[in-house]
Amino acid sequence: FAEMLSNPKLTSVQETVVINQKVTLSCHSHSGSPPVTYTLFKNSQKVATLNRTDLTPALFNLTINSASDVGEYKCKAENNISRGGKYSNSAKFTLLEPISKPVLSSPTSCAKEGQNVTLSCLSENGSLPITYIFFKGKQSISPRVKMQKREAAVIFSFINSSSDLGTYKCRAENSFPNNTKYSNSFNFTLAGKRSHSQHLAISLGLILLLVIIGLAVAIPFFVIPSYKASE
Repeated sequence: FAEMLSNPKLTSVQETVVINQKVTLSCHSHSGSPPVTYTLFKNSQKVATLNRTDLTPALFNLTINSASDVGEYKCKAENNISRGGKYSNSAKFTLLEPISKPVLSSPTSCAKEGQNVTLSCLSENGSLPITYIFFKGKQSISPRVKMQKREAAVIFSFINSSSDLGTYKCRAENSFPNNTKYSNSFNFTLAGKRSHSQHLAISLGLILLLVIIGLAVAIPFFVIPSYKASE
């Protein structure tokens, strides 16, 4: 007595994968008359075919080489009396990609005392969601900000005095294992206040000017007497 196959079920142990990872898809009709031919499809394109002489699952071993390998998978089960075969549910993988180094930026690098400034942190690459956290020096200054879209995490910081002009950084991480990245450093300057390098340049300029003036004043006292003595 030949029995028609039940709709196969397509399952995978892995739901999230990384590039170059090996995965296994199982296709199984729980009832029906063997032998059974199982065919795996990705986005309607045939991937592989396996034959089973009994009702054991067909195991398809794949390697995820690129983002194109995480499309929609389905399988088809056929036996001698299943016209056109029976199709399974669809299965998809979520690809985990490492994040790129985040970029920390602000619309302004010069702030006034009592001003609120904006800091933005963004990783251009990496699988979502991405979690960001901001630091001043080694101290965190924000809660963890989880972004579900490819958008920058933004915080506002209050510049109250020159002590708030320290080095700012941000950190980004996602579900990719052992993949935490820190941004570039960002520093604000206080409006109306000269930086240390500016003060040093001005001081050196004043010293050079005084030396030139001193030489201009001293030269006549040395040159004229020596000229007269030579006469």
